[in-house]
Amino acid sequence: MEKLSHLFLTVFLYNFSTFMVVPAMTDVTMAAICPGQVECSLAIFLSGFQQAIIGLGTLVMMPLVGNLSDKYGRKALLALPMGLAIIPLAILAYSRTRYFFYAYYVLRTLTAMVCEGSLHCLALAYVADGVPEGRRASAFGILSGIGSSAFVCGTLSARFLSTASTFRVAASMAIVALVYMRVFLQESIVDGSLSTPILSHRESKVDALGNSSKNVQIFKTMPSLENMICLLKSSVTLSQAAVVAFFINLSEVGLHSSLMYYLKAQFHFNKNQFADLMVISGIAGTISQLVLMPILAPALGEGKLLSIGLFFTCAHIFLNGIAWSFWVPYAAAMLSILFVFSQPCLRTIVSKQVGTSEQGMAQGCISGIGSFANVVSPLVFSPLTALFLSERAPFHFPGFSIMCTGFASPVGFEVITLIIDAC
Repeated sequence: MEKLSHLFLTVFLYNFSTFMVVPAMTDVTMAAICPGQVECSLAIFLSGFQQAIIGLGTLVMMPLVGNLSDKYGRKALLALPMGLAIIPLAILAYSRTRYFFYAYYVLRTLTAMVCEGSLHCLALAYVADGVPEGRRASAFGILSGIGSSAFVCGTLSARFLSTASTFRVAASMAIVALVYMRVFLQESIVDGSLSTPILSHRESKVDALGNSSKNVQIFKTMPSLENMICLLKSSVTLSQAAVVAFFINLSEVGLHSSLMYYLKAQFHFNKNQFADLMVISGIAGTISQLVLMPILAPALGEGKLLSIGLFFTCAHIFLNGIAWSFWVPYAAAMLSILFVFSQPCLRTIVSKQVGTSEQGMAQGCISGIGSFANVVSPLVFSPLTALFLSERAPFHFPGFSIMCTGFASPVGFEVITLIIDAC
């Protein structure tokens, strides 16, 4: 449990630094690209394009990072995303003028191909290494709750700090997180268990020179498409979870890439209102994951909780899409107390389908499939957001693109029913 406490603090510090800058990014982007405007199609397109490129990169990198962590350890792989995440934060901590913003934009895009989701994926595998199957739902819920509490603390800090101070503190905390992880976190798996049994029949081959697969180069350990398909086909439930992961990410990324620009254009939200909204959502999510989920998961099961979470995700998205007053997004944020169940329940189901030495590969594979949704979603919903927030909209419905993201979630309900039956 001591090892998990160090992991939880590492996750908290890292998420604190990354979430702290989120409320300020819309204002910083608009000020750098379209100063003095409340609606800017270029900013929306750039954000959507960046998210799509990041998703394309993580589609390749998540399975690779997860697979490498099975072979070389979780701690060794954690250093990579945590170190890279410091660079773009340091740029905006120095200056947020147009040219520095574009430098940030390029470096953030490149580093996020490795960083985006990597820490969460590795943390899930780390927890699964040391927690029995029957307690994983609660442990994953606590891990998500730690992330939500970091979200609350980070956004609350941003509420009371200036924009310049926000980025300086965020960069400093990212450095502290990396140092803490390197000093205190212990490896979760021993050398003897660093292997991948599902793929072992391929990886135990000896090459023409007589060298075993343990001596091949790191890049040769990258899982191929055939390896990933083999892993998914090893369990029907795992395949179904992959489908659900795609549609959950499709709707969530579509919402996040559109919501802030929508609220800024429709209700003139700024950094402080964004921070207030995120604090409400974060507090509700933290209470749910740290208090409710450890109680409900054993009683209802992960499949039913996943269904409940997805239903309230839809309700949250639809409420934002038809918001008729500035207070409606705040009310919708309260639904976080129920829709936060989706991700930890899905990851628990995935973790139960594979052995301990395959956790990194399995979680990385599901993250990679979610990353494919990260590519598709911005390419579809960002142009739609820009169109319906502009004067060229075919009809007056500013939240139309957000409403459309909500229709992605129900697609997974039939698959969830099959998962519930399997569980």
